[in-house]
Formats: sequence, C-alpha cells, structure tokens
Amino acid sequence: MADRLSLRIADITIGLLCEDPEMQLKVEGATKAFLVEEADPDVTVRAAWGELREAIRGEKVFDSGGLWQLYRENGFYLFRFASPAIGPYPYKVASFNSAFTVGHVYLHRAFFPPDAAVYPLEYPLDELLIMNWLARGRGVELHSCALADSAGNGHLFVGPSGAGKTTTARLWQKRDGVKILSDDRIIVREEGGRLWMHGTPWHGEAALACPARAPLTRVYFLKHAKKNELVPQGTTESVVRLFASSFLPFYSSGGLEFTLALLEKIVRTVPCSELRFVPDETVVEFMAGV
Repeated sequence: MADRLSLRIADITIGLLCEDPEMQLKVEGATKAFLVEEADPDVTVRAAWGELREAIRGEKVFDSGGLWQLYRENGFYLFRFASPAIGPYPYKVASFNSAFTVGHVYLHRAFFPPDAAVYPLEYPLDELLIMNWLARGRGVELHSCALADSAGNGHLFVGPSGAGKTTTARLWQKRDGVKILSDDRIIVREEGGRLWMHGTPWHGEAALACPARAPLTRVYFLKHAKKNELVPQGTTESVVRLFASSFLPFYSSGGLEFTLALLEKIVRTVPCSELRFVPDETVVEFMAGV
C-alpha cells in the first residue's frame, strides 16, 4: 500500500497521488506489471474521499448505458460512476482538464470497506483516461491481440469479440521466442518515426498483459475459416475495419479526425490482410511459412 503510485501504459506515465491522509493506494491483477518507479508524469491524478450526494452539473455528452456517464462543464470533463445495486448516489466522480493531463478522483467513502486500500482508477476509468489522452493526437487503442516474434517483428491481430484473438494468443504463446503483448487490447502510437504496438493491462480470457512494445510490421483481420489463407485488403476497407475495432471518444470531433488520419497512416505503412484461419496449431505453421 502507498500514498502515491506511478503507472506506465504505452509509454504514458500516470502519477496517482493521495490528497487524503486516510486513503491508501493499491493496484491488483495485471495492472501490477505496469507499476514503475516514480517519474515525471504525462498525466497527474489526485484522489481523495468525498461525500458524493450532489447532482453533477454541466452538459451530458455520453451515457455508457452502464456504470458511467460523461459530462462537460467549463472546459472540464466529468465522469460519474454509479450502480443501482448500491443506491442513487455515485460511488466515484472523476474530473479532467480538456487535455486529460490533470485530474481529480473522489470516492464516496460510505461505499468502500473501512481501512481498505483502493485503486481510484479502477477499470474502466483507467482505460477511459488513456483513451481520451490518446485521442488528443497521441495514439489509438484497438480491440486486438498482438505479439512480437523471435525476430522482433510485431504482428497485430484485429477483430471483434469471438473473432479468435484469445485463441490466436494462446496458439502463439507456445512458440519459442514469441512475446504476447495482450490478448485483447493494444495501443498503437507513432514514436520516432515508427509505428509501435504496446501491451495494456486490459486483457481478455487468456489474461495475457505485458508492458512491452514492438514495432508494428503487419496487420491481420481475423476470420474463422476451413483452411488457412491470407487475403490482402485494400486501404479503404482496412481503415474501416480498424475504425470498427477502435476505442474512441465519439463525442470528440477532433479525436475522431486524428484517429482516422492515424489509421490511414497505419494501413499505408504496413501490409494489411484478412487472416482466414483454422483455430489450431496449423495456422502458426502456415504463418511461419508466409
């Protein structure tokens, strides 16, 4: 337990600080692998206990239909997290500046066990923070799995739930020299004139989450089939399929414009193919021979 933590996801350093001496911080599960020594943060988030009984003011810009809603007021973005299982009041409220570089998180004290350490950025807030930060000209998160092969090349496998991302990750995990970055969520960023894939803590069924990165050298759109084959995809179709698998702030016109430009750069930079595959070891051998 601690009163401050630093996380690094996709080379984005988040400094998480307590503003309340009675609050202690912790992280659990895959997020532990993304803890780093304290460093200059790209994003600073301060957390404290609060009594969250007042209605949030401002314009509602998005409703997830689940745990959270997003409001905007005076240039700030306000996330409200609530569950009917615990009552009418939010259990957490988070406020961020327009660049998503500075934020405050308040937890409703009555909804948390006494003396328990907490992770104020508990999913989905950590992912929402990163998604919005990336959309400010910094990168994109994709519903995909990715791996670095024994030669260090990065392969990105894109598809919706059920397309075979977890199966693909498990099959490649058995191969010597292969590093799985994630079986469900990958961040792509342009750095130093190259496109890089980064692992994230938001994994799928295989629970594979690695803080490493690899250069993006190939994109595959997954599709189950009766035989293994690669079918090249055109620029427009590839952009559309990547866009459909992107995690985006649809309420941000600037974010959408930047993301579309980045996706187009991806498909013009690296080969994109549809991988029609049989979900067994034969697809790994097939791809090794391509």
